[in-house]
Amino acid sequence: MINGIKPLPPKQDFDSAIDRLVLGIEENYIKWCNGKPISADVISLKDGRKFLKIIRGSSVWGFVSKVDGSHKGLPLKAGDVLKAAGYNAPAKHTRGNIFDDNQNYFSWTGPNYMI
Repeated sequence: MINGIKPLPPKQDFDSAIDRLVLGIEENYIKWCNGKPISADVISLKDGRKFLKIIRGSSVWGFVSKVDGSHKGLPLKAGDVLKAAGYNAPAKHTRGNIFDDNQNYFSWTGPNYMI
């Protein structure tokens, strides 16, 4: 921390955490299919100003925050994962973070609902 400001994670850490998330999505899908994937939907990433959109096939899987700040009045940290409210907008609440060791906040269909 420098002067009370926490620096953003290095780009290589963000990229490797995104790679781990995409791999986790694919592994969860294979597990759901009992080891025999039904389809091979391609996971693609679309870079935006504030969020990275994760697209699986033709639908939005979710959004990952690229910067610290706020979203719809709630605090947001870099790496926070949000459900999709629509094709171009994330939902209000954070479901998990790509930098956490605990990666059970999502499935192949998208980030989990809040409990």
